[in-house]
Amino acid sequence: MGTLVYDLAHARAGDKGNTSSIAVIAYDDAGWRTLCRELTAERVEQAFSHLGAGSVRRYEVESLKALNFVIPNVLAGGVTRSLRLDPHGKSLSALLLGIELPDNPLTS
Repeated sequence: MGTLVYDLAHARAGDKGNTSSIAVIAYDDAGWRTLCRELTAERVEQAFSHLGAGSVRRYEVESLKALNFVIPNVLAGGVTRSLRLDPHGKSLSALLLGIELPDNPLTS
């Protein structure tokens, strides 16, 4: 089993309409380097595809060792329309933290 994002970082989520924004903040420099290399927008989009996520955008905030993922169309219409238990999508950060990253001998 590879490393989980959870092992390298914590996350915070926010929402605007039908879009979720999830920031992943690395615990240390080594985790930051691994996340930058392995936690791609495509990998996140694949993890959220079953929820109808649109094209994921990734933004790097190096000074905070953070990656911010903007995930459109993932909140089932948003707070005022969604019938989901968590229409804000705060629990979606747990889904992101559970993404398994490939083992890479170059980072060990």
